[in-house]
Amino acid sequence: MQKGNVVEALAGKEKGQIFVIIDIKDNFVYLADGKRLLASKTKKKSLKHVRMFGSQSLTVEEVEDLNPRVNARIRKFLSQIKRS
Repeated sequence: MQKGNVVEALAGKEKGQIFVIIDIKDNFVYLADGKRLLASKTKKKSLKHVRMFGSQSLTVEEVEDLNPRVNARIRKFLSQIKRS
């Protein structure tokens, strides 16, 4: 797994939802969906509680962008994945 990949939560109240990986540290990933979980306020989840969801991903540059529009980009990207 790497920054920008799309993952599905396997446990917790987010179970079944998809997110974009914003950061990875130790055995944890920091997730955002662009709505409730913004890129600046991520959800910390253990690697064992997420799995890869498809092969599409955002680039590292898009994820690390400090522009407030990054959340809109994440929302649009995840909605396109849900439709396909």
